Amino acid sequence: MIKACHGLVAGVAICAWLCADFAVASRPTMAECFEGSDFIANAALSRDAGISSEAFLGRMEDDFVAIQTFPSELRWFVHDDDDEQFLLSAAREVFSHPAAPDSHRRMFLQACVERMSD
Repeated sequence: MIKACHGLVAGVAICAWLCADFAVASRPTMAECFEGSDFIANAALSRDAGISSEAFLGRMEDDFVAIQTFPSELRWFVHDDDDEQFLLSAAREVFSHPAAPDSHRRMFLQACVERMSD
């Protein structure tokens, strides 16, 4: 009976740990925020070089589908659906409200850091 209780406690602890891991999966690191802001600035540079929003955003969505086959911890920035929507929304903003690449970088970095504290 004692072994069964220990097994149950261990099982509950493992489940709690796994659920906690998924709950914080959409919290970016500071490094991811900086890298993401570079990505968004590069999206603006791509826009300025003539890449259409359809081509850029379509490629992003294709990439999101492709990385779904990798475990969350091996992915860059897009660990879950919330991350996907966050990055995609920022990229859409680049095309729908054109501004200088550094401006888009700053806006993304600010939003990303705010997201870290949520």
